[in-house]
Amino acid sequence: MQIRTALTTVLATTGLVGTGLLVGNRVNMLPLDASSNAATYDSLFKVLFSIGTMLFLGITIVLVYSLLRFRRTAGDTSDGVAIEGNLPLEIVWTAIPAVVILFVGIYSYDIYERMGGMAPLMDHAAMDHSAMDHSTIDQAALVSDSPGPDPERIWGGIGAAATPDQTGVVPPTLPVEVTAMQFAFIFHYPQGDITSGELHVPLGQPVELRMEARDVIHAFWVPQFRLKQDVIPGQTTQLSFTPTRAGTYPIVCAELCGAYHGGMRSNVVVHERESFDAWLAQNTPTTST
Repeated sequence: MQIRTALTTVLATTGLVGTGLLVGNRVNMLPLDASSNAATYDSLFKVLFSIGTMLFLGITIVLVYSLLRFRRTAGDTSDGVAIEGNLPLEIVWTAIPAVVILFVGIYSYDIYERMGGMAPLMDHAAMDHSAMDHSTIDQAALVSDSPGPDPERIWGGIGAAATPDQTGVVPPTLPVEVTAMQFAFIFHYPQGDITSGELHVPLGQPVELRMEARDVIHAFWVPQFRLKQDVIPGQTTQLSFTPTRAGTYPIVCAELCGAYHGGMRSNVVVHERESFDAWLAQNTPTTST
């Protein structure tokens, strides 16, 4: 009897694990991936989806089996059998959730760290948001010792860092300043003094967004990039990504920000290099002499 029970347990566990892994890796409910961050996020989603499938099927099967196997028979009005204490069973249902939670926590931490989420807060001398030149900021001068207003708090940055291309060279980062307000996103390109209601970026080039809200808390979310970051009044937050697929993708405010929150949307347009250069030339203000 014990051998039969053990064999049944092993087969059931193997079936649950196999089904969970199959569903987690074959069933894709995520939108198109269009940034370098997507693969990292998707791997976490597959792991969580696999574990969730195993737990759902395991609990449901045990519940249905118990309802059928131990249901009351017709005409039986007696009390159920008094069962108290089962140390092995209590150890099992305590150990399994503990191991699952520990694994998910460690793996999620690793993913979050790889996406830049654990970078420390950095102090920057207070400066006008529209005049920041991101291409010349020196890391050693991030903290200003001169007296003045309180330093600006900038979150270290969410999103994968720039990586070298096939030639071993890290492409230059495109800085974009983002202002969120009820109920729109405004994008400013300091290198060309361009202001736009849409975010235009070149394919394959790292992009750094420095974002700040004018009124209430908003959230910048592009599902295809697998990135979402709060945009906070009085505090600049940073978001980095490298687009990997040309196209137009929705930008959604994912933080309830007022009566027209549902209409606070824009687009990010990922151009081929030539198309992006043409967009820059067309939108760069002409200087009058």
